Amino acid sequence: MKIIACIKQVPDSEAKIKAEKGQVSWGESPLVINPFDEYAVEGALQLKEANSGTVTALCIGPESAKEALKHALAMGADEAVLVSDAALNALDTQGAARVLAAAINKIGSADIVTFGRQTLDDGSGLTAAQTARVLGWPMLGLVGHIKVEVGSVQVARIIEEGRQNVKAKLPVVMSLVQSIGEPRYPSFMGIRKASKANIPVWSLSDLGISTPSVFVTRVELITPPSHEVVCEIIKGDGPAQIAETLADKILAEKVL
Repeated sequence: MKIIACIKQVPDSEAKIKAEKGQVSWGESPLVINPFDEYAVEGALQLKEANSGTVTALCIGPESAKEALKHALAMGADEAVLVSDAALNALDTQGAARVLAAAINKIGSADIVTFGRQTLDDGSGLTAAQTARVLGWPMLGLVGHIKVEVGSVQVARIIEEGRQNVKAKLPVVMSLVQSIGEPRYPSFMGIRKASKANIPVWSLSDLGISTPSVFVTRVELITPPSHEVVCEIIKGDGPAQIAETLADKILAEKVL
């Protein structure tokens, strides 16, 4: 069985968001593998162990994204592929789906493609379903348990109402949730192996596709107008005088 785990490199969850020139900035925070994608790798490794398969980690990003792929390799993935191209700097989820689908087809013979439920940076949770649509494969979302049968897979979806058992024919795309199991820590030997790994980098021309249309919406941060509040304490010789002074001010301000 051949499994492909799609991952993404994102800023560390402890990063502090800043507003710079009306745009959201993560500052100098370190970049790490998307925490939700660790479950995609963990689920892929469980499938590999149960069905004598192989796991390939796949990522779109700059050269620095190799570190996220090395994390997946250290966890136990057999291979890793990075798709990197200057034309992909402002990619939206639809464009990412087209690029991932092309890379999956280039890798070839995949039975199952796994995703995390969402990414930490934009959190849309759409890429898995959009990739399945481009590939023309079934999509199983929010998967917490997987059982592979002959030519098909049966999963338990973890939804608000409880668990939903669903079956689909292979090949299939699925997004995994925490119920799949706690992601394993990279072993020492895995870390050594990952540090020496030669990760191929594919461009759009290697995939044989043109630059996907980009429809990214940029959100500009607007500073709310300042509103100065002046507080006046009314004093007097007694409650009656204070009340009279307050009434005069209320009438003067035309509150009543």
